[in-house]
Parts: sequence; C-alpha cells; structure tokens
Amino acid sequence: MKIAIIAHDGKKAEMVQFLTNHIGVLKQKDIDLIATGTTGSHVERAGLVVERLLSGPIGGDAQIASQCATGQVDMVFFFRDPLDKHPHEPDINMLMRICDVHNVPLATNPASAEYMLKGLLTNATV
Repeated sequence: MKIAIIAHDGKKAEMVQFLTNHIGVLKQKDIDLIATGTTGSHVERAGLVVERLLSGPIGGDAQIASQCATGQVDMVFFFRDPLDKHPHEPDINMLMRICDVHNVPLATNPASAEYMLKGLLTNATV
C-alpha cells in the first residue's frame, strides 16, 4: 500500500504530528509513503521513511497525480490550508480532480485521514 502525503506550509507540522501519532498503523500495514519535496523533508526530519518527489509548486503535485492516475497510489493525505492563497492552485485542483476521476481516497484534514486509517485497520470493504 502506498499513501501520498502533501501539506501546505501552515499544515506541515500538523502532518508530521499526525504521521508520528500513527506510526504503528503505518508499520503494521506495511505502508510506503511518498511526498512532495518540502513535506517529505519535514517527515524525514521526524525520523520517518518517505520517498520525496519534487516540491508541490514545481511539479510534485503533478507527479503524485500521475501516480494516482496509473494506480500506483492507494490514498492521498493532503492537509490543505484553506485560509491561505497558493500560487499553484491549478495543480492542487488537478490533483483533487484526478483523485475523484480515479476513485482514490483523499483526506484533506486530520479527521478524514484518521477515518481512512481506521478503515485500513478494520479491513472493511464496502
């Protein structure tokens, strides 16, 4: 299983905290993490293993969208900051659209990511 992680600047610390709080689930389910470049560097500094792609504004969002479209990513945790402007908003919208088109679960905040991880633990199928 592969989870893509992305966080806007104002949410990076929250993403790292979320992942460290759930390290047991990530290891138990043998989950690989990929991340946009800057988010990935924060995650690495916290001691987690992550494959880093380009930074979001210079193509990382598109790289993750590509992997979603080709079935290489199983879910996306994208902690967005809705109160800030983002110059690469078209890339963000494209990634969210690709997740919808290809039925890839997308969590945009810790609460929804929590429920997605709980779903993995229960092995629930809908």
